[in-house]
Amino acid sequence: MAQTYEFYCERADEAAALAVKATLDNVRERELRSEKTWRGLAEQARKTAEERVKAASIRAEKREADSLTQGTA
Repeated sequence: MAQTYEFYCERADEAAALAVKATLDNVRERELRSEKTWRGLAEQARKTAEERVKAASIRAEKREADSLTQGTA
């Protein structure tokens, strides 16, 4: 199942909140690393979603162009 940008951002926000509440340095650092990872995954998901939209648009334009050329032939 593909995760969404929002899902990853929520996990990052949770990790950031846990980092703020942490009293131990190693726990804080772990949560900050986790937040950084989740934010990276969120960015990757956002880019992937944008590329899918772009690809779908290109396919739709190609189908439209093909249907126009087939209709006139």
